[in-house]
Amino acid sequence: MVDSVFMAELSWPEFAAKVKEGVIVFLPLGATEQHGPHMAMNVDVVLPTAVCERVARNVGGIVAPPVPYGYKSQPRSGGGEGFPGTTSLDAHTFSLVVRDVIRSLGHDGVRNLVVVIGHFENAWPSVEGVHLALRELRRDGIDDMQVMRLEYWDFVGRDTLDTLFPDGFPGTDLEHASLLETSLMLLLRPELVDMSKVPTDGPARFPTYDRYPVPEGFVPASGVLARAQGASAEKGRLLLDDHVARITKAVASEFGRPETGV
Repeated sequence: MVDSVFMAELSWPEFAAKVKEGVIVFLPLGATEQHGPHMAMNVDVVLPTAVCERVARNVGGIVAPPVPYGYKSQPRSGGGEGFPGTTSLDAHTFSLVVRDVIRSLGHDGVRNLVVVIGHFENAWPSVEGVHLALRELRRDGIDDMQVMRLEYWDFVGRDTLDTLFPDGFPGTDLEHASLLETSLMLLLRPELVDMSKVPTDGPARFPTYDRYPVPEGFVPASGVLARAQGASAEKGRLLLDDHVARITKAVASEFGRPETGV
């Protein structure tokens, strides 16, 4: 038997055996989106998948293949759609993708699912996808599937944020391609980060409203909304450890599982 935490690396009988045992399945919802001139466009896939992998090991779960496309990037949280390579789905399409994946897992017998958001804009369309999937599963006579949905960046202590941002935390939406994500990538995939290309045209200063079409100069030209200077793998380790420990506790509590890997 393959000893892997990743669903895609299992054979179908191995997966079926885990499902029969009541395994918790983690589903990362990412994006293919610009993350400045210093990082790869798969940041929103790499980070939630890494969190899912570690939490899954802690609770005896498995990680489903991540969804690599997300809902459309917005100027005030992701820089927007104007950056080459940012490849997005309409909200309705994204919701239906989430619906179809969850529905399929439900028909396979999965009853404990954790949906982990890795892209800010995925939050509300993912809620619609979860609701649609559960509604259709109930119509098919499956009414005992439990879904936990979360944004991994919400699971961090004030002490950690104060350590990382002694002058004050700018907020999750402005941290796009900035210190937090860059530090995590330096820890997890340093070969995809070039600190010599960290821009200096931020931080962004947005009004409390949106404009369409997006006016010229509304978003920093680099696509980085705050500051990435000072990012480090050490800061990434502090952050990742906090995310994993807190999400592990929440998942173990919700699904009644021991924290085997903590």
